[in-house]
Amino acid sequence: MSSKFILVATLATAATLTWQSASAQASAPVSREQRKAETAAMNESGQLTPAGGGEAPKAKSKQAPSSMTREQRKAETAKANEAGQLAPAGGSLPQTQTGTPSTKTKADRQKEVEEARKKGELVPAGGGSPK
Repeated sequence: MSSKFILVATLATAATLTWQSASAQASAPVSREQRKAETAAMNESGQLTPAGGGEAPKAKSKQAPSSMTREQRKAETAKANEAGQLAPAGGSLPQTQTGTPSTKTKADRQKEVEEARKKGELVPAGGGSPK
């Protein structure tokens, strides 16, 4: 029974290796020129992912070019920037400020920290619990 198991295991391994080598030879290697031509065609059709891993590729629109002048676009962008409507670099959504700004001065915060330090209420560096 043990020799039968070894025979079956050997045949299974041989079949797997034969299949892998046959499938590896089925696709011929692509030359550098062919790869460059494929990449250029994908770039022209808008199928490449932008640098930095941004959004997935979108098909280029077939609309007519904009009738706005460069100065009009720049003015519109400046207004959107002042209103905080532009997304920061990297493609994430604009950040909205939550809560109210602090009314304490730097000196007030320093006093509070000093008092907490004297009482032993500060958490030490590294996130451990206070003593």
